[in-house]
Amino acid sequence: MMYRFAGCELDPVAHSLRCGGRPVHVEPQVFDLLLVLSEHGEALVGYDLLIERVWGGRIVSDATLAGRIASARRAVNDDGRRQSVIRTVNRRGVQMAVPVERVMDAAGGAAAGQVPGRPGRPHQRQVIRFARSRDGTRIAWAESGEGAPLLRAGHWLSHLERDWDSPVWRPLLDRLSERGRLIRYDPRGTGLSQRDCAEITLDRLADDLEAVADAAGLHRFPIFAVSQSVAVAVVFAARHPDRVERLILMGGFVRGSAARGAGGETAAMVQLIRSGWGDPASPFMQAFSTLYMPAAGPAEIASFVEMQLASAHPDMAARIREFVAGIDISGLRDRVHAPTLVLHARGDAVQPVEEGRRLAAALRDAVFREFDARSHIPLPSEPAWSEMLDAAEWFLDQAPPQDPTSCS
Repeated sequence: MMYRFAGCELDPVAHSLRCGGRPVHVEPQVFDLLLVLSEHGEALVGYDLLIERVWGGRIVSDATLAGRIASARRAVNDDGRRQSVIRTVNRRGVQMAVPVERVMDAAGGAAAGQVPGRPGRPHQRQVIRFARSRDGTRIAWAESGEGAPLLRAGHWLSHLERDWDSPVWRPLLDRLSERGRLIRYDPRGTGLSQRDCAEITLDRLADDLEAVADAAGLHRFPIFAVSQSVAVAVVFAARHPDRVERLILMGGFVRGSAARGAGGETAAMVQLIRSGWGDPASPFMQAFSTLYMPAAGPAEIASFVEMQLASAHPDMAARIREFVAGIDISGLRDRVHAPTLVLHARGDAVQPVEEGRRLAAALRDAVFREFDARSHIPLPSEPAWSEMLDAAEWFLDQAPPQDPTSCS
């Protein structure tokens, strides 16, 4: 993946910058700053995120930050007076003032705006676009594959580009894209979506799902949801029974940990997130690995560490985790009409299998399947991963249910 803007080309793999066809030498922090801005296109990048990505969250002076921004401007033939390439928004952050084109390197040949598939799967491509939610929040979404649509609801720890290369998520994306048109998105506050969002509620997250569905031209479609995005999918299905064809809910719950009385566990996890987000040597990594994916191998762990800071800064990650802990959708039973498949790992330590059973019992037309697995995040290396997806694809292939709002 390379980024082109204002006559410059930034190559993260080769760690090179060329402007006007000539190589430009920049210090590593300046290169990282340009990379963060390029990844976000013309979206505003807050100062907290810049500090997290470029300095690893360490305290830096305003003068140091301003100096690196000035160096980045000089590297791309800009300056603080013109700000024709890099624009500063007072007290808020920095953004590209020009369009940024995402392209594959010369060996690949993908079109601009597309991300390459892995070797062996050259046919798989994704296209990234942006939608506006009801409150104006910018939501990044992507599509891959062709055919019948499937919308995968956005969940915690997501990044459309990084997921595409993740050993945890890419096998799932390949499989779902092979059967049809897969639509997915980064939730507000994470990934390529707007980071500085003011409000995170179930209603706002359901608004985000709706904005993506509208932008993708989806009228009636199935939803595949994992973990806390299960609650978002259920809220959307209750709000729009005419639009949801089927629900596949994996590792979900009716009430989050704090809502079911485990506030102490939530507080401990939030503290670990604040102190160890993105640090492979922190106690957080051990705690997360044990709880969320105990069967993970070194490559999967390394991918998770790399994903953390790319997806969200520590404060936002902690804020989302606290929100998830307080979720309670127990009052929506009579408002969800879509046929539903509830999947759950028997050994899930984050959302106990009993929560999956409660979820299936709380929905009017739900089938429950549990599998012999330990991970809250489904891992392709576990035998149950294929079993779960086989069940999901079987459910999707059933005859479409009648629109509950249509006349018979």
